[in-house]
Amino acid sequence: MSLLQLFSKIRPYVRPYRGLVVFALVLTLLGSLTAQVNAWVLRYTVDSINGLVEHHQGMKAGWTILLTITGILVGKEILNVVIQFGQKFYGEKLRIYISRDLAQAVVGRILTYRLAFFSSGGNQPGMIQTRIDRGVESITRMVQNFFIDILPLFANAVVALAMMFNANFYVGLTGFAIVPVYYAVSRNQAIRLAGSRRVIRSLRERKSQGILSILESIPVIKSFLREDVEAEKQLGLQVDLTSAQMAIRRMSFLYDGMKNFIEQMGVVAIIILTTYFVLHGQMTIGAIMFHILLLNNVTAPIRQLHVIYDQLNDALIYSEGFFDILQADHEVESSGRYNPEAVRGEFAIRNLRFTYPGNAKPTLTDITMTIGPGEVTALVGLSGAGKSTLINLLDKFYQPDSGDILLDGVSLQEWDTEAVRRNIGLVLQKNHIFNGTIEENIRYGKPNATMDEVVQAARKSYLHDQVAELPDGYATSALALSGGQQQKIAIARLFLKNPPIIFLDEPTASLDAVSTEQIKNSLDAIKQNRTVVIISHSISQIIDADCIYVLKNGRLVEHGTHQQVYNASGTYKEIFDASARSLNIAKIAETLEAGNDAAV
Repeated sequence: MSLLQLFSKIRPYVRPYRGLVVFALVLTLLGSLTAQVNAWVLRYTVDSINGLVEHHQGMKAGWTILLTITGILVGKEILNVVIQFGQKFYGEKLRIYISRDLAQAVVGRILTYRLAFFSSGGNQPGMIQTRIDRGVESITRMVQNFFIDILPLFANAVVALAMMFNANFYVGLTGFAIVPVYYAVSRNQAIRLAGSRRVIRSLRERKSQGILSILESIPVIKSFLREDVEAEKQLGLQVDLTSAQMAIRRMSFLYDGMKNFIEQMGVVAIIILTTYFVLHGQMTIGAIMFHILLLNNVTAPIRQLHVIYDQLNDALIYSEGFFDILQADHEVESSGRYNPEAVRGEFAIRNLRFTYPGNAKPTLTDITMTIGPGEVTALVGLSGAGKSTLINLLDKFYQPDSGDILLDGVSLQEWDTEAVRRNIGLVLQKNHIFNGTIEENIRYGKPNATMDEVVQAARKSYLHDQVAELPDGYATSALALSGGQQQKIAIARLFLKNPPIIFLDEPTASLDAVSTEQIKNSLDAIKQNRTVVIISHSISQIIDADCIYVLKNGRLVEHGTHQQVYNASGTYKEIFDASARSLNIAKIAETLEAGNDAAV
């Protein structure tokens, strides 16, 4: 990304605060003028005192000079305090406002992206977070420093250089000659460092993702005694990051020495040239100090050029990743306009094929099925058969490669995405619990629900009695609950939302036997007159389904009622028999029979 491209991208975020920008420019102009006062005062002072000395006049005659320069310098410093405060305060205000707008814009944007964006390579949560944080930080720091440091320095340099030319063309030309040489060296430095900075950006993203992965996997790491292995991985990344940082520092120090030499040679040239003019009577002694101070104002931005380049390069490099996220227009979820008042809940899937982003092999191939309205449809298959993927497609989380999905006879592509999801309740094997109270997490299913509705939903999911025993009740942090209790929160959300279509993906996988029976009874009640699609490895969850579809390696191999697909003696029978054996049904039946005999 070039500097002009970056400016064009951040312009919409700066435009609302153009009043602040204009005010900052006015302060910059005033500051650039006051910055030259010292040079004028010093020349006036030296020449005036030199004249008094030549005329053998003492302190009595010098009081006027002292009072004059004191008034000018004190007044200038008071004005500078006001100017610098305004520059820093309003520059910081501009940075904070733009930082807020950029951060909110990117958060709002990624919420509109399809799931494929987050599952594609390089878009893991840790990497995305690093790109956003570093992008916002570097861009807003550049904007702030532009008004606080860069603009005032260059304004001072231009004014000082104009004064040098006005005082003596040759001295001004000497001062001006330093600028392109210094700029060329600094630009070459920036170009050579750009590649290393991109390497550092990539390493930082990988390191952030690695740390996030460790934090999420601590129980597994400890159970397998892999602490040393994970530490070694992070050490490798840290060593590479350190090497890249040292390479940048080494190159920066080399170029800094070159630039310091160029600057000092400019000072030497000014001293020699002004001394020459003084000796020839073309300048006063005060003019020597006048030009040296003006040269200092000219070289001040040059001395800071490497810092400015560092900031600009950081902004350019990190803004690439940031704006890749912010402006990924092709990742925005597609949405149609069809939005009926009522939904029957009939799905018709025709010749469906789907491949996850980055995968070579399709997950689903040639899937054709019908999910009847008001019926319970079970999806059965071994792990990896494509069952959860099919639910993701029905919920418009992904778009199929080919084929079509119809809801109530209308293609999902034509449906308004919000309308689809508003009418679907989804309970996953592992549901996300937000950082908040139990009440807030249940209310997520219906934000405007009353407390009575929240409690009723908790009762239906058999969570209320457990919550009532907690000291803070529904105000307890939901993250403090067990995995099974958190699953009940997810099911309570479903009851609260009360949708006409329900997708259940292993809804009782993390529950104990008693809770599983309780939830099954609740789900059996809510299933009435609704379209239900359920995925479960539990026989009790699927055996009563109106229709069972069996998937194997991404293909539909069997379908029908339980008895029909079981009698087909295929994949379903293998899964059912294996489940029965794993439950040791023969022993359970023997135990139950013995218990009944004892009761008699």
